[in-house]
Amino acid sequence: MKNKYLFSSFIVALFLSFGCTQKSEGQLYIGNTAIDTVTLISGIETPWEVLWGPYGFIWFTERAGRVNRVNPSTGENQVILTVADVFEYGEAGLLGMALHPDFEETPWVYLVYNYTDGPNIRERLVRYSWNGSLLENATTLIDAIPGNSYHNGSRLLFGPDGKLYMSTGDAGNTSNSQNISSIAGKLLRLNPDGSIPFDNPDPNSYVWSSGLRNSQGLVFAPNGNLYGSEHGPSSDDEVNLLEKGRNYGWPDVAGFCDLPGENIFCQENNVHEPLFAWTPTLAVSGIDYYDHAAIPAWQGNLLMTSLKASKMLSLKLSEDGLSITETADWFAGTWGRLRDVCVAPDGRVFVAVSNRDGRGTPRPGDDRIVEIKAKNTTGFNQPDSYRKDVHVYPNPVTTEARVEWAALTGKGEYFIYSQSGSLQAWGEANGPDFGINTTVLNAGFYLLKITTEDETATVPFMVM
Repeated sequence: MKNKYLFSSFIVALFLSFGCTQKSEGQLYIGNTAIDTVTLISGIETPWEVLWGPYGFIWFTERAGRVNRVNPSTGENQVILTVADVFEYGEAGLLGMALHPDFEETPWVYLVYNYTDGPNIRERLVRYSWNGSLLENATTLIDAIPGNSYHNGSRLLFGPDGKLYMSTGDAGNTSNSQNISSIAGKLLRLNPDGSIPFDNPDPNSYVWSSGLRNSQGLVFAPNGNLYGSEHGPSSDDEVNLLEKGRNYGWPDVAGFCDLPGENIFCQENNVHEPLFAWTPTLAVSGIDYYDHAAIPAWQGNLLMTSLKASKMLSLKLSEDGLSITETADWFAGTWGRLRDVCVAPDGRVFVAVSNRDGRGTPRPGDDRIVEIKAKNTTGFNQPDSYRKDVHVYPNPVTTEARVEWAALTGKGEYFIYSQSGSLQAWGEANGPDFGINTTVLNAGFYLLKITTEDETATVPFMVM
């Protein structure tokens, strides 16, 4: 997996620079599956939440205060709300969004955003109604949550129990996370109408779990496990299994309970250690669960975006979901800072690119939402069948290349196919070493197919 990833990352990074069709931005393999990437919408500003909504539309927030609804088939976008009193500064602004799980009967949309109260930055949770074209009838459910220009959380997510979960940051005051009187630095749980569920750990408090620093990712797996991503300080970004009444340690514990002082605190405060931790930090953000056969290598994985490390990670869960057994990196440096990820019911994946958030380097067209989908365009979608003893060098190719295949002792033929599957060039393959002329080929990604009387081999290569 590691070697495939390194080659694929190199291919997709170059391929994005050249382009291959009018819309496609690049193709690589994830496991045995050919993947295509396309920009769904560009020219937006710091997209924060991306959701799959009713009638097959993507809903997303922009930190400046806009809520959008985009058609993934056409890219046509509609701004359905601009929140007038959003305060955008640093990391503050319009953040998380959730849609009521029974949206057809109860078309409620939940938003969390920062605002100012005199000299103070606060945060509030507001519910809106969808009238078929716009959001209206704002109802504040929780107000005056501690806020700051950083560490505000905040993801929103409905659970299988019909309750709304909301992550809050410590708002730059580390003592908030362990203060049972504060709802900052916590995971909150509430009824859709904003009331406190009777079965919360404290029936008079929204708090479901505590000891969080700045959690910006929440997702439920099909088995009911709730996972959260957590920004660490200069160390120990985390993925946590979030459970009722548990403490996640901050600020007394960062990462695992592996220091003497941390061990004591963990034993005395019901601390749940993370499933995984990263040092140095990646600035982990939005997460989703991949549960579709379209990309088998990702099935049963958490997908997690990273801002600082500018990549997406797949995190393979154990059968019971209580541990992470394998991790892999994808699209490293391809688009820049990645804020959120959304898995559609048909297995497509949508990623929010966040280079205009004040900490990135915007590229032409930023910010954007990118669609990642399985696409068999060539007929050769089984990279495990690539002959490891067939080598194209140099790769990438500029003018001419040599092909080495020790098993080719006689005469054969070679065929070069474009990403769209069309035959571009062919010739004799006289082994075990022969040349191919690529001067007639445009820059892009190609597959070389070699045939003899006895066998066939394929290998990918890049033309620059």
